[in-house]
Amino acid sequence: MEALKTSADVLFILLGAILVLAMHAGFAFLELGTVRSKNQVNALVKILVDFSSSTIAYFFVGYGIAYGVSFLTGADTLTQKSGYDLVKFFFLLTFAAAAPAIVSAASPSARASIRSSRRPFSSSRWSTRSSRASRGTRTTASRRG
Repeated sequence: MEALKTSADVLFILLGAILVLAMHAGFAFLELGTVRSKNQVNALVKILVDFSSSTIAYFFVGYGIAYGVSFLTGADTLTQKSGYDLVKFFFLLTFAAAAPAIVSAASPSARASIRSSRRPFSSSRWSTRSSRASRGTRTTASRRG
């Protein structure tokens, strides 16, 4: 009965980790919606690099400091209790990797541009000769004839 309970716990945590991992796709789509189409591949590569670097950092530094567990042991040690330690690592990894994904999707540095050319709705910009002709007003050339 204890093995069934442990297996159910492992399955529940694994499903939660998969849902948190699915959030990364949402963050990726959110970031892709804020960049131009020519930069979407670059944004996806940046997201994958963020996740990869977060995984490596959490594997070597974060999990060992937080729980005192090293993954540089044998596989028989890691698969005790139906692999609970591995699934717990994956669950916590998805949250650790979510932080840079949220920060990178929220940073406007790649999308911000400040332009101070002229006023966007100035009269000289919108009242051109072709627009006056289409409204039926007389231009200088039509008055002569």
